Amino acid sequence: MKHTPDIHKRPLCSLEDLAEQRIISRRNAASLNDIGQRYALRLPTGLGQRIAAAGGRGPLARQYVPSWRERIVGSFEQDDPIGDRPWSPIKGIVHRYPDRVLLKAIQVCPVYCRFCFRRAFVGPGQDTLNPKELAAALSYIRNHRAIWEVILTGGDPLMLSPRRLGMIIAALDAMAHVAVIRLHSRVPVAEPTRITRPVINALKRRNGPVYIAIHANHPDELDIQARRACDRLADAGLPLLGQSVLLKGVNDSPDILESLFRAMVRNRIKPYYLHHLDHAPGTAHFRVGIAQGQNLMRRLRGRVSGLCQPTYVLDIPGGYGKVPIGPVHVWRGRRNGVESWSILDYKGRHHRYPPDTS
Repeated sequence: MKHTPDIHKRPLCSLEDLAEQRIISRRNAASLNDIGQRYALRLPTGLGQRIAAAGGRGPLARQYVPSWRERIVGSFEQDDPIGDRPWSPIKGIVHRYPDRVLLKAIQVCPVYCRFCFRRAFVGPGQDTLNPKELAAALSYIRNHRAIWEVILTGGDPLMLSPRRLGMIIAALDAMAHVAVIRLHSRVPVAEPTRITRPVINALKRRNGPVYIAIHANHPDELDIQARRACDRLADAGLPLLGQSVLLKGVNDSPDILESLFRAMVRNRIKPYYLHHLDHAPGTAHFRVGIAQGQNLMRRLRGRVSGLCQPTYVLDIPGGYGKVPIGPVHVWRGRRNGVESWSILDYKGRHHRYPPDTS
């Protein structure tokens, strides 16, 4: 069966569009004009219809529909919360770690998350790489042979045309030192009709794997259309990873996280990262404390198998990199002058573990 986008279904790209679909009231649309002008807005038609059917409420609406709370900006929030700028030697490249780089070829997304850590830099009219800039970015990767993995992000790389996407994949595939290509995308869950045969063909390479990291935060995002899109990718031999952001009012409960990660695994998506929310402007209403996040992960340990366990991570502000911040299950101490260990199980019980001896 051929899967093609319905060109007659125009995405919702303005507050007026949201009001026409009764996702928000016209009064709210007028009151949110400053937010609509500052941050990009786009809802694919299918996603907009689902949000409208829920009365403009619920976990999908909370992620995608503008709110007056975005005006509240904390002193610690900033446009570049994870510090990409200091590690960007040329346009489109972020080279924070020796063996991998980000390649940001496009700054457009299928949908604009209200908590996005790059919300100040994505949207229509933002700087997508032109042919000369893209050639320079690829040349940078070609000339830095320590680069083992290239991560296509942005923006959303699956918003590129199949022709341009295929050209980028082919160029990277020709570099012997690039062993792994990874793409981070919302497309399979936000606009699944974009996962067409030409897109899948563009993602194939001869000399190594291409991983697709699919961003989903709530089990409702993995509806029948999203599951079919993921099936098309998996059936083509593309390994799927799952990345999620811990969000207040969306997935900050063990029941929802359990359902989300089980849904991923059931659809051949390995949960990879659960991100602690970055300090992007106007996102405080989504923030969950680290201690609460650790407790949620601790409770998941006994509820779902290791296949369903992502790594809970935080990007250190200022560009210092991503680190795991999952719950601690082991403590080192001394008992009667001898080293001892205390191990915490998933039910919250401590157990003594004998010291290692030669």
